[in-house]
Amino acid sequence: MSQSSYGQMWATAQGALENLLEDEYPTMQLRPQKDRLQVFQTLASFYLRYLKIFRSLEEVYDQIFHPQKRRVVHHVLEGVMGRLVELKNEMVELEYSEFQYFDDILQDFKMTPEDLEVPIPRYFVRERMRALKEREKMLAHILTSGGHQEHKTQVTVQSMSMERAVWLLQVSERARQGRLRAHFMKKIHQEEQRRQNGESSNMLDPDLAATCIQKVWRGYRDRKKVNKERLEEMIFLGMIPAQQMSPNPAHLRAQQVKDSRHRVQEEHENEYQKALVDIKESVETVDGPNMKETLQEQIRQWFIECRDATGKFPDFPSAEDGGSASIFAQKTPEQVAAELAAKEAEREKKKKSKGEKDKKGNDRKEKKKGKKGKMKGKKGKGEIEEEEQGWKMTPSNFLPTVVEGTKLYKEVWHNRDEKQNFLQRFDAQLVREEKRLEVEEELRVQVDELMRQELKNLKLVVDRDKGKKKKKGKKSSKKKKKKGRKTGKKKKKEKDLTADRTIESLYKELVLEGIIIRPMNVKLSDYIGEYSYLGTTLRQADIEPMPSLSDIRQLIALYGVLPLGSQSVHERGPLIRSVLLAGPAGVGKKMLVHALCTETGANLFNLSATTLAGKYPGKSGLQYLLHVVFKVARQLQPSVIWIGDAEKTFYKKVPKLEKEMEPKRLKKTLPKVLKSIKPEDRVLVVGTTRRPFDADIKPFCKVYKKIILIPRPDYASRLTLWKELLLARGAQLGPKLDLSSLAKVTDGYTQSHILQAIQTVLSSHRLDQQTKRPLTAVEFIPPLARQDPVYKEEEETFKAWYSRSPLGKKRARAARASEEEADLKKGKKKVGKIQKKGKDGKSKMKKKKK
Repeated sequence: MSQSSYGQMWATAQGALENLLEDEYPTMQLRPQKDRLQVFQTLASFYLRYLKIFRSLEEVYDQIFHPQKRRVVHHVLEGVMGRLVELKNEMVELEYSEFQYFDDILQDFKMTPEDLEVPIPRYFVRERMRALKEREKMLAHILTSGGHQEHKTQVTVQSMSMERAVWLLQVSERARQGRLRAHFMKKIHQEEQRRQNGESSNMLDPDLAATCIQKVWRGYRDRKKVNKERLEEMIFLGMIPAQQMSPNPAHLRAQQVKDSRHRVQEEHENEYQKALVDIKESVETVDGPNMKETLQEQIRQWFIECRDATGKFPDFPSAEDGGSASIFAQKTPEQVAAELAAKEAEREKKKKSKGEKDKKGNDRKEKKKGKKGKMKGKKGKGEIEEEEQGWKMTPSNFLPTVVEGTKLYKEVWHNRDEKQNFLQRFDAQLVREEKRLEVEEELRVQVDELMRQELKNLKLVVDRDKGKKKKKGKKSSKKKKKKGRKTGKKKKKEKDLTADRTIESLYKELVLEGIIIRPMNVKLSDYIGEYSYLGTTLRQADIEPMPSLSDIRQLIALYGVLPLGSQSVHERGPLIRSVLLAGPAGVGKKMLVHALCTETGANLFNLSATTLAGKYPGKSGLQYLLHVVFKVARQLQPSVIWIGDAEKTFYKKVPKLEKEMEPKRLKKTLPKVLKSIKPEDRVLVVGTTRRPFDADIKPFCKVYKKIILIPRPDYASRLTLWKELLLARGAQLGPKLDLSSLAKVTDGYTQSHILQAIQTVLSSHRLDQQTKRPLTAVEFIPPLARQDPVYKEEEETFKAWYSRSPLGKKRARAARASEEEADLKKGKKKVGKIQKKGKDGKSKMKKKKK
């Protein structure tokens, strides 16, 4: 695609965003809605539209060259990301479930389930690639210097005696010679038979020979044609995936073009950064003196006008109030004089009304208390009604940034002619305007200091007001001192236990102790799973569906990747400090943790009970460890703190075999440390557990407020898993390999079970035999039979445990409330029918009596 096509994509995305903002802003002012289904429809429609805009803006930001345009797109992109997270939070609070299904709305918007995938911005890692490579080198250097080299898989070698080795060599050599001799004798025997048959038999008729050759050739050709047509039909129907032995040249060319675009982006960005410095210097040298003189003249003119209007010189605004910038925001001196007069009048009124307030204070307080009591009673009822029936969208922190970005696009870039700027370099005129404002702000600070001194001199000469102002100055200094003391108290609470050490030394210590580990190079898209197509229908039938693996992928992207990758999303969005991944063994919990680090370039800290066993003993050691971990995590953010087997920290009863490990060391300190994570700290605590029901649920759910239940894969996910994993291992998917039957048979088996079965069957020798002996489904059954699947009883225990979590309890209460409402409505209808029947019966009896 060319630059103009990406420009058109940007324009269409901005147009769609403007339409969306027009539809969304009225909902902020409407009354609370009572229909929960309608509320979910509006939220889901906004979510899908933002998701579509997000995908196109991310593509535009990744490919355009113009550095100033990229900054505008980045500004809007972060606002859209944050709004997506906010809408997801709204839907969770509305439905009391982490998983939402959009089947009906997808049909209305003519979207596919693939469009629901949350795109992960590529700039999260690409713009930090140099820092990530340096960190990787440092980690490898520390591991090698500390003797913690990664152990590669080695083949076990058994010791053997000399006699045994000679005997094996002799056996193998004799067997080889015997095979060669047998093959040689077989050839001699065949040649002798041919000679004998040739002497005894007569020559065939040429017509019969030609017929035989034609028969054999036509049969071979037709069989090959039929097999080819059958394979094409199966691929067309989707029964067999199309195999591309070699990559498509068009795809290779497109990837090369994208890589070249990234190089051009870096060149243009370097030019832009140099231009920022050069243009600012030129503005300071050329326009700086004139700007300084004009500012001084404007402030002097303001002094004179205020003196003429009020009879005395005004007070110069302090730097905290904005300095001279606040003066020119007020515009006319008459307005300034009016404001000063109003302030003086207010002061006099306050002084006079102090005595009256003291007298009437008690009576007013009593009246206010009575009114508040009445209002509380009324508000209490109203709040209950709103919680049960009404809903109102919470104010957004990201809509102002989106509006600001769209406004900037309209004013600057919408109608800008870029035909002459074919190479898409920066616009020097825009840079000069920006730098003029910066230089003006810097000069204003200097001018304000000069003009304050000049105003003092004027007041000394003309007004002769010294004593009062000095006293006021002393009071303000006392207030400032008091404020300083208050802030000092806050700082004393936070003690730095490692103030004398550098971050590099702390990082090295954590690496050598095995707490900082290297994440695997796994992407979130490698977590294979299909969309759940029955979610909406099951919920309409009051059956809570198990989430699909596609839903898990979306949640990890929304709760983990976007907040960790973007500073503004983490600061202003819903604060998520911790996430718990619960599910049976083998569903990919650890893989999701590593994918989270790979997609955001985050450091991975391992605070599992097995890792901490025997390290940093005692309370002081644990306090020191957590201090170092969170200090390094904040300094080198984004960071992921992984706690494997998270249920061990909150055991109901510690097993005897694990008592020496002290798994409950973090139970008391972990909640306190989590509270210290602020919105500006891109740190996420991720716990993984396969036995959450072994933990005490109350403290467990207080630490992990976001709980994601990962189920075993359903039929659609298993089918895609078999396809993708077999193709990744180099298998040829022919008609004899019935993947549908394999997906049906492997109900209850997890991703790791399927992967182990494929690895055991697809050896190098078996892969070489595929052309002669194609793969069949039966070959994968024996390795699967040796493994234990996830039974329904285990899945039911996970469901029962999740129903006792805070969100599960809320959903159960909401379901009960809806059932009670339905019963009440049915009861009212029945009562109405009975009353009607009673009236009809009475009238009939009266008629009979007559």
